Amino acid sequence: MQMDTIVTPGLVLKETRYKESDRILTILTPELGVISASAQSSLRLKNKLFSACGLFCYSEFVLLPGRNMYTIREAEVRNVFHGISSTIEGMSLAMYLAEMAAALSPTGEEAAKELRLLLNCLYMISEGKTDLHVVKAVFELRTMSECGFLPQLVCCKICEKYDGPAFYLDPQEGILLCEDCAKKAGKTCNLDTGALYALRHICLVEDKKIFAFKISVGSLAKLSAVAERYALTHLDKPLKSYDFLKSVLP
Repeated sequence: MQMDTIVTPGLVLKETRYKESDRILTILTPELGVISASAQSSLRLKNKLFSACGLFCYSEFVLLPGRNMYTIREAEVRNVFHGISSTIEGMSLAMYLAEMAAALSPTGEEAAKELRLLLNCLYMISEGKTDLHVVKAVFELRTMSECGFLPQLVCCKICEKYDGPAFYLDPQEGILLCEDCAKKAGKTCNLDTGALYALRHICLVEDKKIFAFKISVGSLAKLSAVAERYALTHLDKPLKSYDFLKSVLP
């Protein structure tokens, strides 16, 4: 008996060659979350799945459920981020973001938010209009916030001070300490005023305004270090793409 097919949009996070012309894809979908699907003969140029199953393709998929993975029956391209592959830095950042999304493997509403965020970030990389360090920090902080690791950002955990020249974000606990309380706790502040503002903006603002902030070079350096440390602290395992990314985008 023919099983019912499922129609869903999805973003290809990873492609693995299998046999001579097949691919096994890791796809982020808004409702099923992160899935594995086989795209048979999709590496043949004349195959109707060829273009829609490429890495970072956002496509509409017709899927047949199987025991271990789905089989892709049909696929139609919705969006291709051509500009990603124009620089090694952009490509390696996109690989890193995709690997992080796959590692977090969000489900339900979180998966839909993750997909929106990742599409937004890939668009920014592809267009080349935003500093890649900004894109990286935005993704790391927002994805952690939406996957259950929202840091406590309102004020200093101890004295409730809201702003000041320097703050410390604890990457493990996700709490803020003002300069005085950080000093008492033996911690060195890792955020300045600009980085703290950007941190709050990224984690708390509505989706469409996520990139609508300005930041100085010095504050971005602090924000980048904090965002990366925070994200990597809360992931179960190290990301394979991380070392290469750091070699091209220090």
